[in-house]
Amino acid sequence: MEKTGRIIKSISGFYDVFDDESKEIIRTRARGNFRKRKIKPLVGDKVTFDATGDLGYILEILPRENSLVRPPIANIDQAIVVTSAAEPNFSSNLLDKILINIEHNGIEPVIYLTKSDLLNDEQYQTLKETLEGYHRAGYLVFDDRDSYNDQQVAKLEATFAGKVTVFTGQSGAGKSTLLNHIDTELGLATAAISQTLNRGKHTTRQVSLFDIADGLVADTPGFSSIDLMNVAPEELPTLFPEFLEYSPECQFRGCRHVNEPNCKVKEELAEGNIMQSRYDNYLYFLNEINSYKKRY
Repeated sequence: MEKTGRIIKSISGFYDVFDDESKEIIRTRARGNFRKRKIKPLVGDKVTFDATGDLGYILEILPRENSLVRPPIANIDQAIVVTSAAEPNFSSNLLDKILINIEHNGIEPVIYLTKSDLLNDEQYQTLKETLEGYHRAGYLVFDDRDSYNDQQVAKLEATFAGKVTVFTGQSGAGKSTLLNHIDTELGLATAAISQTLNRGKHTTRQVSLFDIADGLVADTPGFSSIDLMNVAPEELPTLFPEFLEYSPECQFRGCRHVNEPNCKVKEELAEGNIMQSRYDNYLYFLNEINSYKKRY
């Protein structure tokens, strides 16, 4: 009998599907023709499946609203970008690259800073000013300075309702630790940062969706780098919310905000209304993307 549902877990070629009708979890496999067509089901995919026997079979993957390669997940509404203040050290370049990748895929990003208790007061105030710059740019920002205080966690949980949320970010940033604090029954594996390489161990080895606060939430494997190969040079300025705010007042339509005269974005940068670090990262990414295009 053909049914519909959503893949909530993938492991060793098996897919656990949450049945829309029975509200039960059915273990399935993908039909062989998926391999022939080079189609791989992803956690988050909405599917039709046959559940007549002990093991169900996925028949069709319904059209995806969006998907990410890293982490491999589909149909996401929002992404909590977990970024650490220390161990590994805060990197605006990596944070901006993750935010751009998320915006490029039509997903709402949220920033959550972890490990800020490892900074002294002077270091924290400097980083707090940076976070306020992201807030002014239009991002929802959370800061764990109060060691996962209940009010912060409650505000974060309130964003989950009715959405598919993915936790993503650099290895060792504390994604699993944060999720374990939100839902103590998860028991997700965590590991200390490697002091030698300043990288976290990849404690999360698969993608799974959990039912938390009236929404579906995914913990995902961390990473140490990410690229922007799929972003076009003309798209990049549109992935910075603060650039979008001011670009209609630029003299030229399609202004890249680099050497063009009467660029409103550069005027606001000079006025201090756009973070210098964000603009510097933009130029770096633009050069990186143009280099990709020349090579490939």
